[in-house]
Amino acid sequence: MDMSSDFDRLLFFEHARRTAEATHAKNPLDADNLTRWGGVLLELSQFQNGPESTAMVQDAIQKLEEALVVNPRKHDALWCLGNAYTSSAFVIPDLDVAKGFFDKATQYFEQAYELEPENELYKKSLEVASKAPELHVEIHKHGLAQQAMGSGPGPGPSTSASSKSAKKSKSSDLKYDIFGWIILAVGIVTWVGFAKSNMPPPPPPR
Repeated sequence: MDMSSDFDRLLFFEHARRTAEATHAKNPLDADNLTRWGGVLLELSQFQNGPESTAMVQDAIQKLEEALVVNPRKHDALWCLGNAYTSSAFVIPDLDVAKGFFDKATQYFEQAYELEPENELYKKSLEVASKAPELHVEIHKHGLAQQAMGSGPGPGPSTSASSKSAKKSKSSDLKYDIFGWIILAVGIVTWVGFAKSNMPPPPPPR
């Protein structure tokens, strides 16, 4: 894992957050800015642990919901909300409670996709969301949550070699799916990339 790259990301998102706060002070009804702010908070939540991360996700949800009050058809805000509710659900051990979050996430993904059906990321989000409750069970059953959310792939498969190889293969698939989901959620990085065009440009070369 490239630590300097992570540090650069942290700096970028902190700068984006400060920019969003300043813009909000001037124009609290800027839906684009509220959406960027929510997306940035979701990214920053991944650099936090426990209650700090949860609080930051909740803050992101609030900003994104404010964006939808201003513009109910803002598909990127809907998509980010889907990611926010999914992230919240995965850290809740109780599946019944988590399912409520997954259902909300799916509704937001569906709305985003309906508004922009040609968007492949929205389509993929919907596909993965349908598997989220099953992944939740496996994550909490096999303790894969730490691996998926941690700095990289954890230790290899269980040492009991005589264990059913089908189960080993399924576990591998699940790890792939879980990492795939996390990568999808972290795809906000790509989305926030276009925020650069909305941030103050660097000074022109002399």
